Amino acid sequence: MNQRRERLEHLDRRIVGWMRRHGHYMERWALGLLFVWFGLLKVFQHKSATSIVAATVYVGDPETTTVVLGLWEAAIGVCLVIDPLTRVAIALLMIRLPGTLVALIVKSDVCWTDTSFVPTIQGQYLIKDAMLFAAAMVIGGGLRPWSHRSGAARVR
Repeated sequence: MNQRRERLEHLDRRIVGWMRRHGHYMERWALGLLFVWFGLLKVFQHKSATSIVAATVYVGDPETTTVVLGLWEAAIGVCLVIDPLTRVAIALLMIRLPGTLVALIVKSDVCWTDTSFVPTIQGQYLIKDAMLFAAAMVIGGGLRPWSHRSGAARVR
């Protein structure tokens, strides 16, 4: 029994170590590519991406705003995958985040069904954006090396 447990512990340490070494890099690239992809869908006026943004977040002409938001998102994605520009991506995300959150309130008729806490497809899209911003904060938190004396929690 102890030998099986030791093997599982060893396997667990190896898996966790692999995730620790590669997780931030993979998350940064996956998030970056997702922002480029979704941004370009808006730029090229793909109906599903355009209709959701135009129905929830716009100031002025929805078609122009959608293209601007698409370019903004694509820029965020490019900055995420280019190491020296990661901080720029985080800044662009933080500027964009309030618009996403405000839309959930201002356009509640578009973002929520009549049933409490049940988002529409548009609302799900915006909630997904909020989750992507949270993932970007994790990436931002890994930009500087931390020592155990700095107060940062250590992962065991």
